[in-house]
Amino acid sequence: MVDLTGAQWRTSTRSSSNGGNCVEVADNLPGRVLVRDSKHRDNGTLSFTSAAWRRFVTGVAAKAS
Repeated sequence: MVDLTGAQWRTSTRSSSNGGNCVEVADNLPGRVLVRDSKHRDNGTLSFTSAAWRRFVTGVAAKAS
């Protein structure tokens, strides 16, 4: 289990301000990036290594362009 103490959550820049689909990311923990649904924060958190998260973000950005 990942220790969430000290996680600083931020909402995705792609999230709408009307309460729609929102993702929160905490990337301030050493070697970890955490992701959760802002509407259901108690339903669990996904945990990625920093390297895996960079590969994911790079892949998404490549598909979007």
